Amino acid sequence: MTDAPALREAAFAELTPAELYGILRLRVDVFVVEQACPYPELDGRDAEPTTVHLWHEADDGTVLSTIRVLSNGEDRAIGRVATAKGARGRGLSAQLVARGIELCEGRTIDIGAQAYLESWYERFGFRRSGPDYVEDGIPHLPMRLAPR
Repeated sequence: MTDAPALREAAFAELTPAELYGILRLRVDVFVVEQACPYPELDGRDAEPTTVHLWHEADDGTVLSTIRVLSNGEDRAIGRVATAKGARGRGLSAQLVARGIELCEGRTIDIGAQAYLESWYERFGFRRSGPDYVEDGIPHLPMRLAPR
Protein backbone atom coordinates (compact mmCIF):
# COMPACT_ATOMS: atom_id res chain seq x y z
CA MET A 1 0.00 0.00 0.00
CA THR A 2 1.18 3.49 -0.80
CA ASP A 3 1.93 6.05 1.91
CA ALA A 4 -0.29 8.64 0.23
CA PRO A 5 -3.42 6.99 -1.16
CA ALA A 6 -5.51 9.07 -3.54
CA LEU A 7 -8.49 10.85 -2.01
CA ARG A 8 -11.40 10.42 -4.39
CA GLU A 9 -14.95 11.78 -4.43
CA ALA A 10 -17.88 11.16 -6.73
CA ALA A 11 -21.63 11.02 -6.98
CA PHE A 12 -23.11 7.56 -7.47
CA ALA A 13 -23.64 8.07 -11.21
CA GLU A 14 -19.94 8.94 -11.60
CA LEU A 15 -18.62 5.82 -9.87
CA THR A 16 -17.15 3.09 -12.02
CA PRO A 17 -18.35 -0.44 -11.29
CA ALA A 18 -14.93 -1.23 -9.77
CA GLU A 19 -15.06 1.83 -7.48
CA LEU A 20 -18.59 1.05 -6.32
CA TYR A 21 -17.67 -2.58 -5.72
CA GLY A 22 -14.61 -1.52 -3.69
CA ILE A 23 -16.60 0.90 -1.53
CA LEU A 24 -19.38 -1.59 -0.85
CA ARG A 25 -16.95 -4.44 -0.28
CA LEU A 26 -15.09 -2.43 2.38
CA ARG A 27 -18.31 -1.45 4.13
CA VAL A 28 -19.53 -5.05 4.19
CA ASP A 29 -16.11 -6.28 5.37
CA VAL A 30 -16.12 -3.80 8.28
CA PHE A 31 -19.75 -3.52 9.32
CA VAL A 32 -21.22 -6.91 8.44
CA VAL A 33 -18.27 -9.30 8.72
CA GLU A 34 -15.83 -7.75 11.23
CA GLN A 35 -18.51 -6.30 13.51
CA ALA A 36 -20.71 -9.40 13.04
CA CYS A 37 -23.68 -7.20 12.31
CA PRO A 38 -26.03 -8.49 9.63
CA TYR A 39 -28.02 -5.46 8.50
CA PRO A 40 -29.31 -4.01 5.22
CA GLU A 41 -26.12 -2.31 4.02
CA LEU A 42 -27.74 -1.36 0.71
CA ASP A 43 -30.30 1.13 1.99
CA GLY A 44 -30.95 3.08 -1.22
CA ARG A 45 -29.20 6.24 -0.03
CA ASP A 46 -25.97 5.56 -1.96
CA ALA A 47 -27.71 6.11 -5.29
CA GLU A 48 -29.43 9.41 -4.40
CA PRO A 49 -28.27 12.13 -6.82
CA THR A 50 -27.10 14.39 -3.96
CA THR A 51 -25.05 11.72 -2.15
CA VAL A 52 -21.29 12.20 -2.37
CA HIS A 53 -18.99 9.22 -1.86
CA LEU A 54 -15.48 9.87 -0.61
CA TRP A 55 -12.77 7.25 -0.39
CA HIS A 56 -9.05 6.66 -0.27
CA GLU A 57 -7.74 4.39 -2.97
CA ALA A 58 -4.39 2.56 -3.03
CA ASP A 59 -2.29 2.41 -6.19
CA ASP A 60 -3.80 -0.98 -7.03
CA GLY A 61 -7.37 0.37 -6.77
CA THR A 62 -8.10 -1.11 -3.35
CA VAL A 63 -10.48 1.05 -1.30
CA LEU A 64 -8.78 1.74 2.04
CA SER A 65 -11.35 4.00 3.70
CA THR A 66 -14.71 5.47 2.79
CA ILE A 67 -17.55 7.75 3.92
CA ARG A 68 -20.69 9.11 2.32
CA VAL A 69 -22.25 12.55 2.65
CA LEU A 70 -26.04 12.60 2.49
CA SER A 71 -28.49 15.42 1.92
CA ASN A 72 -31.34 15.49 4.46
CA GLY A 73 -33.23 18.51 3.21
CA GLU A 74 -31.43 21.60 4.48
CA ASP A 75 -29.17 19.48 6.71
CA ARG A 76 -26.49 16.95 5.84
CA ALA A 77 -25.36 13.64 7.32
CA ILE A 78 -22.04 11.86 7.23
CA GLY A 79 -22.13 8.11 7.52
CA ARG A 80 -20.76 4.72 6.63
CA VAL A 81 -17.33 5.74 7.93
CA ALA A 82 -15.14 2.67 7.43
CA THR A 83 -11.43 1.91 7.16
CA ALA A 84 -9.86 -1.39 6.17
CA LYS A 85 -8.24 -3.17 9.09
CA GLY A 86 -4.77 -2.97 7.52
CA ALA A 87 -5.08 0.78 6.82
CA ARG A 88 -6.15 1.94 10.29
CA GLY A 89 -4.08 4.36 12.33
CA ARG A 90 -3.03 6.42 9.30
CA GLY A 91 -5.61 9.19 9.66
CA LEU A 92 -7.47 8.23 6.49
CA SER A 93 -10.97 8.42 7.95
CA ALA A 94 -10.12 11.73 9.65
CA GLN A 95 -9.13 13.17 6.27
CA LEU A 96 -12.38 11.95 4.73
CA VAL A 97 -14.54 13.35 7.56
CA ALA A 98 -12.73 16.70 7.32
CA ARG A 99 -13.39 16.81 3.58
CA GLY A 100 -17.00 15.75 4.14
CA ILE A 101 -17.47 18.67 6.54
CA GLU A 102 -16.05 21.02 3.90
CA LEU A 103 -18.55 19.70 1.36
CA CYS A 104 -21.45 20.50 3.70
CA GLU A 105 -20.88 24.24 3.24
CA GLY A 106 -21.85 25.47 6.70
CA ARG A 107 -24.96 23.29 7.05
CA THR A 108 -25.88 21.31 10.13
CA ILE A 109 -24.35 17.82 9.94
CA ASP A 110 -25.73 14.80 11.80
CA ILE A 111 -24.04 11.48 12.43
CA GLY A 112 -25.04 8.28 14.17
CA ALA A 113 -21.73 7.47 15.88
CA GLN A 114 -20.75 4.20 17.44
CA ALA A 115 -20.53 5.14 21.13
CA TYR A 116 -16.85 4.31 21.53
CA LEU A 117 -16.02 6.90 18.84
CA GLU A 118 -17.69 9.86 20.60
CA SER A 119 -14.41 11.60 21.51
CA TRP A 120 -13.00 10.94 18.02
CA TYR A 121 -15.93 12.81 16.42
CA GLU A 122 -15.69 15.56 19.04
CA ARG A 123 -12.28 16.45 17.51
CA PHE A 124 -14.20 17.73 14.48
CA GLY A 125 -16.67 19.74 16.58
CA PHE A 126 -19.51 17.20 16.72
CA ARG A 127 -21.48 17.17 19.96
CA ARG A 128 -23.95 14.67 21.39
CA SER A 129 -27.46 15.61 20.28
CA GLY A 130 -29.60 12.98 22.00
CA PRO A 131 -29.65 9.83 24.11
CA ASP A 132 -27.71 6.67 23.41
CA TYR A 133 -29.41 3.97 21.38
CA VAL A 134 -28.58 0.47 20.20
CA GLU A 135 -28.52 -0.17 16.46
CA ASP A 136 -27.91 -3.69 15.20
CA GLY A 137 -26.62 -4.69 18.64
CA ILE A 138 -24.00 -1.89 18.77
CA PRO A 139 -24.26 1.12 21.14
CA HIS A 140 -24.60 4.39 19.19
CA LEU A 141 -25.33 8.01 19.91
CA PRO A 142 -26.56 10.87 17.75
CA MET A 143 -24.10 13.72 17.22
CA ARG A 144 -24.42 17.04 15.46
CA LEU A 145 -22.07 19.66 14.10
CA ALA A 146 -23.70 23.09 14.02
CA PRO A 147 -22.95 25.41 11.09
CA ARG A 148 -19.81 27.49 11.49
